[in-house]
Amino acid sequence: MLGDIVVRLYDETPIHRDNFVKLVKEGYYDGTLFHRVIKDFMIQGGDPDSKGAPAGKMLGVGGPDYTLEAEIKDGLFHKRGALAAARQGDEVNPERRSSGSQFYIVWGQVYSEGQLRQFSKQLKMQKVQAVFNTLAAEHRDEIMQMRRNRDRAGLQELQDRLAAEAQQQAADYAGLNEEQQKIYSTLGGTPHLDGQYTVFGEVEDGLDVVEMIQSSATGRGDRPVDDIEMRISVVE
Repeated sequence: MLGDIVVRLYDETPIHRDNFVKLVKEGYYDGTLFHRVIKDFMIQGGDPDSKGAPAGKMLGVGGPDYTLEAEIKDGLFHKRGALAAARQGDEVNPERRSSGSQFYIVWGQVYSEGQLRQFSKQLKMQKVQAVFNTLAAEHRDEIMQMRRNRDRAGLQELQDRLAAEAQQQAADYAGLNEEQQKIYSTLGGTPHLDGQYTVFGEVEDGLDVVEMIQSSATGRGDRPVDDIEMRISVVE
């Protein structure tokens, strides 16, 4: 046994908090593995298929028969020790719904001021794109009608208008705020994941254990060569 990791769940993400507590009380996670570990990035677990999984078995697609509504909050970010929900990619999961059980704990890196400025630009672009996608969804019927009518001029005009509106709505979004920049430049984390996944808790004790796990030797599929099994309980 490598040791204990104590996490605090956020009240700001009640859907994820309550689901995690429910699964823990059911013993859902007991015997599961940290099945995906990437050094200087994160450790991932919560796949029920990892219980007793033979060596070499590919893991990472298991879970309950439901997903969770995203609870992505600007003030909750991927600092070192953050607890976040895994999910499928945007191409099949545009709503960014979370896995019903799989989670990861961030390790990440410490970044320079220049690197953080670049991350801020990327986050700004992602914010504009997200707003544009929302606006486009609201005008879906109009867009589809223009496409059916082959109204290219009208479609381009609408797209330009929505793009300008997205830029305006996201104008006040600065990317990484002062707190994020300070933490990412000292404690560390994974800023490129901000705004993409639901962060629903953080490690309060046991970062040294997280560090040991993220340093583990891994094989195919980033699975640790030596299984790292977990048991989780709720501390009232």
